[in-house]
Amino acid sequence: MASILKAMKVLAEPQRLRILLILQREEASVAELQEILAAGQSRISTQLSLLKQAELVEDRRQGKNVMYRLVRDLPEAVGALMSAGEAEIPEAQDDARALNLVLRRRADRMRAYFDELAGKFGRQYVPGRSWQGLAEMLLSLMPPLVIADLGAGEGAFTQLLARRAERVIAVDSSERMVQVASELAARNELKNIDFRVGDIEDPPIADEAVDLALLSQSLHHALHPNRAIAAAWRILRPGGRIAVLDLKKHHFEEARELYADHWLGFAESELEAMLDGANFQRIQLSTVHREAEHPHFETLLAVGVKAGVRIAGES
Repeated sequence: MASILKAMKVLAEPQRLRILLILQREEASVAELQEILAAGQSRISTQLSLLKQAELVEDRRQGKNVMYRLVRDLPEAVGALMSAGEAEIPEAQDDARALNLVLRRRADRMRAYFDELAGKFGRQYVPGRSWQGLAEMLLSLMPPLVIADLGAGEGAFTQLLARRAERVIAVDSSERMVQVASELAARNELKNIDFRVGDIEDPPIADEAVDLALLSQSLHHALHPNRAIAAAWRILRPGGRIAVLDLKKHHFEEARELYADHWLGFAESELEAMLDGANFQRIQLSTVHREAEHPHFETLLAVGVKAGVRIAGES
């Protein structure tokens, strides 16, 4: 645990305090902090080193970058010092705006990747997308339901669901993907799909509006997977279910550049913790597929229930 005396000494330097206030909102790399603070790499690295020594920040490697964040469970006294110091830092509001710009660029890079791929899915390899895995998920579903397909992409899976569902709400952050999916659904005369542009961490769907929330190979693209899981809980009716089909944790770093993957899959324990943290119950996890070719991606299926009244089709 951070020493209060060390923390007071560290927080006395304005730039270090600004860094802590930024990391309080969102983890960031050295390059991103340079941009936000308009400071050199050497200076930022030195400040981060001092903050680590004071046990106020920690880091984790993400591909070629090292991401920094506040340590968990900071003493209340440290938080109070930061809040008091923020009022005396005139640049704090500018830093917050600059951070928002950095986060928007992160999201824009991911959307640009999927905009480029729009119209090519089905003809191009995507890790973890296997009919065996999709079949395992479909076996878990109960028709007829109102379904949210979160991170729907071109909507191939959406259209399979629509043939049995009462209604499907398909959400994707790429406007081009949504356009392509809408056109394809229209050609196939599927009228029970509602396509919406939005972020899976805050989907444009009302509270308690759906019976089933699906995240099929989309969670590893979320900047904050736990927020996407919590959002799924929000839009589910009592008794509704979540189903997550995603990559099992792997070490194929090239996936970040090749497929715009933000996370290299998830361990079963990580997925379970996210579902449990969002108050899902009767959580079940299983590995449903392993690819034969290198890098041998494996696919996890996780399901859970939002406590409440039993939904149609549940035994």
